[in-house]
Amino acid sequence: MATFRFISDMNTGSTAGLREAAQGLAEDFIVFNTRPFPCDWGYLALDRIASVAESTGADLLYSDYYELVEAPDGGTVRRKHPVIDCTRGALRDDFDFGPVLVFRSASFLKALEEMIVERRFGALYDLRLRMDKIVHIGEYLYTEIETDLRKSGEKQFDYVNPRNREVQIEMEEICTEHLKRIGAYIAPGFRTVSPDPDLKPEVTASVIIPVFNRVRTVADAVHSALSQECDFDYNVIVVDNHSTDGTSEKLAAIEDRRLKVIVPERDDLGIGGCWNLAVNSPHCGMYAVQLDSDDIYRDGSTLQKIIDLFRSEGCGMVVGAYEMTDFDLNPLPPGIIDHREWTEENGRNNALRVNGLGAPRAFYVPLLRTIGFPNVSYGEDYAVGLRICREYRIGRIYEPLYCCRRWEGNSDAALSIERVNANNIYKDSIRTWELEARIRMNANDE
Repeated sequence: MATFRFISDMNTGSTAGLREAAQGLAEDFIVFNTRPFPCDWGYLALDRIASVAESTGADLLYSDYYELVEAPDGGTVRRKHPVIDCTRGALRDDFDFGPVLVFRSASFLKALEEMIVERRFGALYDLRLRMDKIVHIGEYLYTEIETDLRKSGEKQFDYVNPRNREVQIEMEEICTEHLKRIGAYIAPGFRTVSPDPDLKPEVTASVIIPVFNRVRTVADAVHSALSQECDFDYNVIVVDNHSTDGTSEKLAAIEDRRLKVIVPERDDLGIGGCWNLAVNSPHCGMYAVQLDSDDIYRDGSTLQKIIDLFRSEGCGMVVGAYEMTDFDLNPLPPGIIDHREWTEENGRNNALRVNGLGAPRAFYVPLLRTIGFPNVSYGEDYAVGLRICREYRIGRIYEPLYCCRRWEGNSDAALSIERVNANNIYKDSIRTWELEARIRMNANDE
């Protein structure tokens, strides 16, 4: 019969903590509970884990689970919390394994011996990246108490909170070393672009705004874009994806020759598909700059700053910063999102660890037309950013360029567990594909 050592209420972020947990380890498996409450195991759950481990040879196992949350009447309610498969590209240090991780002791000890750098925060992350076979058991094997009851829209910016900067630096170091071990690391250096003299677009730049049913906000976004003060010609391309709430009428009431409204002939376009339609339009300029339909630029200099950086650095893409506000532009925590984890030397590698590259995003259109967006409405920008930074320079502007308004109409304000999981599965797929492409690129360069 398999034996287990149970570890809880321990600092698994430190290498010293993991070594303490490993002292005299003779059991077959070591089980970490990362929550400060005891785990309530299901009937014969440990037998099930041992059986799956024997069948698969897994180094690390985890499962779906139940969580106890506070009910409106003051009691508790038990709800299901499914988790997702940990694929090769699941490099996020906040990947949701659930609170319980089960390591095969031999694999745990071997990996711990290889971890020669002392970690203060990311030891468990370093450890799991060294596991060859990770198995997700799609069964609800235990119950835990859930303490983080924030909505999805409140959690998604934890990794860019300035208070976590020291942690993020260590996580980046761990991920970078992992990429080097597997042959996916890209050394400093990149290609730059210059405007094609044979291309003569109508304007230098286009602000692209895909929209669907944003009657309350779209006029604000368009007027913000039209109010830019630039030393070049630009237009605003709105792709109205068959709105039904009065958005189309709002757009029709805006009289400005620079506004180009495109209504797709197709009815199967996501946000990425709308972007493809816009950038392949004859109205599109040499550079395409993003603005969401419920946000506004911070002031009239945003577009000029972005294009100036394209011109001076030959970037394939430019990413700015933004400020979180409520609908009335009052600042909200965590405030300014500037993604300062990006560095010239290692940003393209760290991009595989974080969950996004920032905003507003802008692109050199001839390059973007060759790459194209995936026709989805989540992660489309991240996919393009990963592809571009594999070879080309991404320029950064760290001052806030637009206000990201949080309100009840935001599509990511309060997602279900199932929706969050679906989004994470897709982004992990994007990372996996990019990881494999980089490994092949490096192999061909040898």
